[in-house]
Amino acid sequence: MPAGRFLDSPWGRPYNSAMPDPAAPVELYPLRMKEVFRKTPWGGNGLRKSLGKKCPAKTGESWELSVRAGAESVVVNGPYKGKKLTDLLRKWPRELLGDEHAMRFSERFPLLVKFLAVHDRMSLQVHPSDEFAQRYETEGVGKMEAWYVLSAPKGCRVIRGVLPGTTVAEFRQQLEKGNVEQCLNVMDVKPGDVIFIPPGTIHSAFGGVVLFEVQQNSDLTYRLTDWGRPGLDGKKRALHVEKALTVTDFYSMGVSKYKASRIPGFSYRRYLLIKCEKFTLESIQMARGRIKDHTNATRFGIYSIVTGKGKFVIHGGKQSVPFSRGETYFIPARLGPFEIVTPGAGEIVVSYVE
Repeated sequence: MPAGRFLDSPWGRPYNSAMPDPAAPVELYPLRMKEVFRKTPWGGNGLRKSLGKKCPAKTGESWELSVRAGAESVVVNGPYKGKKLTDLLRKWPRELLGDEHAMRFSERFPLLVKFLAVHDRMSLQVHPSDEFAQRYETEGVGKMEAWYVLSAPKGCRVIRGVLPGTTVAEFRQQLEKGNVEQCLNVMDVKPGDVIFIPPGTIHSAFGGVVLFEVQQNSDLTYRLTDWGRPGLDGKKRALHVEKALTVTDFYSMGVSKYKASRIPGFSYRRYLLIKCEKFTLESIQMARGRIKDHTNATRFGIYSIVTGKGKFVIHGGKQSVPFSRGETYFIPARLGPFEIVTPGAGEIVVSYVE
């Protein structure tokens, strides 16, 4: 492997000789990720209330698992405490990612997962497709994402797409006049709703809604309006109106909200939230007791604890890893069978790539 292979990629820095020898046996266990808090103009205290996060005021985003430069996830438990996830993935790709995924994602981890707390209006925005990004952007990867509603206080709303019949010319005109809201599909939401946001879908949210977000590992966002509000530094944030209008899909509305469907074959309640070409999102509904789960050699899992507490029991009961509300764990592909033991009700959101 060339020494500088990862210098220009979102994996981070190239091989660090201070890390363990990649030939050494890997310790496989649920790796707890240290979140990265992001203040935003629309953030509030929703992450504290809903998830018990110890975050600063105006925190809008908690990046739960990230390999983005400057926001790389760090392990905070077990033998690899203090190590960056990117370093571990480079050392043991097959053991952590899975046999096939180690080849598919050798240069770019596919996902970014977050918790969002949207107090004020999120900017009205849209993301490009892979094809557009490859042609016009340095990053070269678009963004497909989905939101899972965790908390929805009275009066909160999600914006997804435009109203049927809205033309590009009409939308542009209303945007310039400051009346763009009359062109938007504004929805009531409740906990358990799933909003799928493919590239080209205009979206926003407001009113205190708390969301789990899974997305492609990309940071390409085109803002149409920031509602006349300054950024955290007191200056107006950049808009990208022409690019946004170019990539926006004004004609394919799609399904506004999805409902979870129970997955057969499990002795406990496990639900499919969304499945698309870039990711799959599931929900494990826990009750008091223990449930059996497993990984195989083909793919990893990302387990985000949205309610409840308990422990992962691994290696045939020889070890356990405790978990609590608001935490996220990377589950290695070759961990094998494990149990989830809980003293009461709870929910885990599972993200993975087929």
